[in-house]
This record gives sequence, structure tokens and C-alpha cells, in this order.
Amino acid sequence: MTDAIKIDVWSDIACPWCYIGKRNLENGLAAASADADAPLVEVTYHSFELSPDTPVDFEGGEADYLATHKGISSEQAQQMLERVTGVAADAGLEYRFDLLQHTNTVKAHELLHFAKEQGRQLELAERLMSAYFTDGRHVGQIDELVALAADAGLDADAAREALESGRFLAAVREDQAQASAYGINGVPFFVINGKYGVSGAQPAEAFTQIVRQVWDEQREPADA
Repeated sequence: MTDAIKIDVWSDIACPWCYIGKRNLENGLAAASADADAPLVEVTYHSFELSPDTPVDFEGGEADYLATHKGISSEQAQQMLERVTGVAADAGLEYRFDLLQHTNTVKAHELLHFAKEQGRQLELAERLMSAYFTDGRHVGQIDELVALAADAGLDADAAREALESGRFLAAVREDQAQASAYGINGVPFFVINGKYGVSGAQPAEAFTQIVRQVWDEQREPADA
């Protein structure tokens, strides 16, 4: 039996293009799953902090952050947000930058590693991103993260212990070190079977084509 294709995704839950890339990946894989010889795929999310120096309680909105962080005008920042909101809508996502609470994401990444241990990482990644970009939730606060963990089917007390102990911080740092080793300096970034790199929020059709191609390549030796 052919092994599943492994897709490792480096992303930040506070990255608007990462949520778009996530949805496009899911839609692309769904299209491939309808094939008579559907590819088997395993997706794992890895930590990448776009702005690790951001305080947990950031003062101001997303446009303020962009203007300060990227050295652009408030008007340019607003135009960037309007553009990404439109692209997100095309992917079926509703971004609410008027509600969004910019924050530090390291604890959210720790929680994703806890969820991975519990077999609920994909569910939590979706819940965190929707909470951040659509619901205006404060994903830098432990109480909020525990509530979101429960939404994703995780045990709230165990999630709180994982966050308060900081025992998954080393795993976050390992992911970041691996990203550096791969030369990843922007997200989303997709690594397929450890050898193909795909950068950016590609269209769903691109992901469909990629997994079909890799699946065919994997099967060729067995059919020879």
C-alpha cells in the first residue's frame, strides 16, 4: 500500500494569508479525494511566529500594527487589509479586521502542539484562526485559549495545564528552528514529503494538481 503524502505546513494563526492557504489546501485536497484513485494525505501544522516581539495586549488595531511594523501609512495599511479581506472572501472566509485583537501568538502555538499530541490539531487550528479573524477573540490570553481548546474537543483542564506549564514551548522552538533550516522566511509554507516546497496561499487547484502528481510519483515504482 502506498504511504500517505505528508504535508507539513508552517504558519501563524495570526497570518491572514495562512488561513486563506489553509482553506485553499483543504478545498484542493477535497477535490483530489473525489478521484477514483484518491491520494492519501496527512497534514501537520508547524509553528512560525510572524511577530514574536508583539505584546500580548497590543494597543491599537491591525492597521496600526501594519503601519508601525511595515513602516507604511495608515491609508496603505487599510488598503492592504481590504485587499486580503477580498481574497479571503473568495476562499469562503469572512475577515473582521474591525473586531480583530492583535496579540502575541506563542501560547496559541504551544496549544497547537498540545492538540497534536491529542490528535485534534486540525480542529484546533481551524478554531483558533476563525476565533482570531472572524470572532474577534483574544488568542493571546490563556483563559480564551482554554475555551477555544474546549470548542475543538480538547479537555479544558489539560489544555490549561499544558499552557501554564509551558511544556510545549520547546516544540514551538523546534518548529521554528526547522523552518530556519529549510530557509523559510515567510508563511504559509508547505513542505510535501520533505522534499517539495510550496510558498504562499496557492489556489485550491494548485494543491489538487500537486497531490495528484506526487501520488502518481509514489505509485510508479509499485506499478513497475
